[in-house]
Parts: sequence; C-alpha cells; structure tokens
Amino acid sequence: MEEIKDRILQIDPVAYASTRNYKNGKITKLSPYISRGVISTRFVFDQIMNLGLPWNKIEKLVQELAWRDYWQQVWKARGNDINKDLKRKQESAEHFELPVSIMEGTTGIEAIDKAVSDFYDTGYMHNHMRMYVAALACNVGRSHWLNPARWMYYNLLDGDWASNALSWQWVAGSNANKKYYANQDNINRYFSTDQKGTFLDISYDKFDELDIPEELSKTQRFEGATDLSNLPELKASSIDKNRKTLLYNYYNLDPNWHQDEDYQRVLLMEPSFFRQYPVSRKCIEFSLQLAENIEGVNVYVGEFEELKRYIKADYMVFKEHPTNHHYEGKEEPREWMFEVEGYFSSFFGFWKKCKKHIRK
Repeated sequence: MEEIKDRILQIDPVAYASTRNYKNGKITKLSPYISRGVISTRFVFDQIMNLGLPWNKIEKLVQELAWRDYWQQVWKARGNDINKDLKRKQESAEHFELPVSIMEGTTGIEAIDKAVSDFYDTGYMHNHMRMYVAALACNVGRSHWLNPARWMYYNLLDGDWASNALSWQWVAGSNANKKYYANQDNINRYFSTDQKGTFLDISYDKFDELDIPEELSKTQRFEGATDLSNLPELKASSIDKNRKTLLYNYYNLDPNWHQDEDYQRVLLMEPSFFRQYPVSRKCIEFSLQLAENIEGVNVYVGEFEELKRYIKADYMVFKEHPTNHHYEGKEEPREWMFEVEGYFSSFFGFWKKCKKHIRK
C-alpha cells in the first residue's frame, strides 16, 4: 500500500495531459491497483480534486480515468456481448489467430518488439503501445480482435477485460466508426526511435491497399491457461459457517472494504472464472501479493457453489461485478466516479453526463 500512496503523491495532471502518449510520459502508474479493485476511480478522482488545480489543468486526466468507468458500465449493461463485435462486424478480418511475430516480439518494428519483450518481463505495456499492437494485429495483420485481446489480457497485471476487449474493438473498428492506424513516423515520434524502411514506413492513405506483410503472415491461436496450483488452501477449521463473510475475488482486492468491522474474509479464486478469462501465473502472484494487504484473508480455490459447504450464502457479502452474477448473499455496489450508470453508445455521451455531476 505504501507504493500506491507514493504513486498518488506523484500525480501530476498537467504533465500527464501533455506527455501521456510518450514512452516516458508522466503517467500515474495506478492502473494495476484500480484494475484489481485495491483502489477505486472515485478514490483517485478525489485525490486529483484535492490538488486544488483549475479544471482545465486536470480535465484530461479525469477524462481518461472516466474511460475506465465507461468500459465497465458497457460490460455491466451488455454482459457477454462485449466478447463479440459490439457495434459492427470487423471489416477485413481474415482469421481468428495472432501473428506469431507479435507474440514473439519479432515484427521488425524496433519499438514494438522491445515493448513485447518488456511486457513479458513486467506485465505492463504503455497504453499507446497497446493501440499500436492492436492496430498491427487487426488492421495490418487482419486478425479478428478477440484472440489477440485474450493474449494481451493474459499477460497484463492491470488486465481489465472490459477495458481490454472494448479497446481492441475500438482499434479494429468494430466498436468505433473507423479503424485506428499508426505508421512508422508516429511510432518513432512517441517511442524515441528513428527507424526507416519498415512495412509501416508509409503514408496513412496507403494502409487500405496494404497487403498483409510477410512479417505478419504466420499466425497462431493463443491458448492461455491459468495455473492455480500451489495456492494457499482454505482450512475448514479456520472458517465459521455462521459468520458474516466478505467475499473478495480477482476484481476486488480492496483492503479498506469494511476495514474496521467484524467480518471473516475470503478470497475466492474460481477455476471457472479463470477458464473464461485466463491470466498468467505472474498475474496470479501479483493478485496474491495485493491480497496480503487484506488482514486475515483466507484463500479458497474452488467454485462458489463449493464454498457454500463452508459458509452459508446468507452470510456472504460481495461487490457487484459482471463476472459474479452467480454469487448469492448481499451484493454491494462498486464505487464509481460519478452517479452515471447504464449503457452509452459512445464515451462522449457518458462523459457529458459525468461533467454535469462535476459541475454540481
């Protein structure tokens, strides 16, 4: 938690607005903690407002933060529909695999290959680079977005399926009015390279007539599986079947949730959840490290139905999320930045409503 506090203290909305798209831009680095539910977008928003800066200085950072809530609201409203083309069929998609060179970091685009290598080491990829990779896979390599998006989510410490899947769709044009492209000049500008002569070293009007480059022609289906072995085991003797219980999961690791109240606390790691949304062992280990901040938490690897052998459902309390509709007990709302809910077909429709709450 100290690392999180340090990062919050270092928030610089002005520098963020002008540099966020650059490789070494002044970003907040809070994404992994928001995605895992350790802190909320509302909490970060309050910290930003407490800086006492004029609205025009902080608006861009607040707006980018609001994108997270927007994607989550789309997931909440549309459910599993976000796992397919949401608004329109992805044009020009020729297969449902991922170019091997992207997975291996051998595309020949120096900045992208370096980013992929670092990605496997750190579990992090710059948001602008994520757009480059998605554009390369979907709009140049003509992959359907879903399998490549699963590859990226699998490796992201800050993996949020709504943000990830819907952003890939936005790049691919199935959740936007047009596709996103980036050429070599754009990549050079934002990622401090001066590479020339690549298959991306073209003007933007040439992308529509570009054949799939040889470097992206070999494809492979990404098949990820989550390793839940060697996790701490729930000891039945340590569980009170008739005691009120806070139920945590991969999307809720909030150490301050009912912090000073008398609950027993269980982190539920369901194999069925991770089969649907697989993540790497690195991601599992990161989530367990974050769970160490939850005092007295027990880890249970199994399904919710199985957990009811140890704790009565009537005694369970959990936070709302699209992945846990099968939970039973008392559902509590998540903490949103603003009281704006429901499906909006565009972010800017959602943002318009948010700004009304800000004015209040």
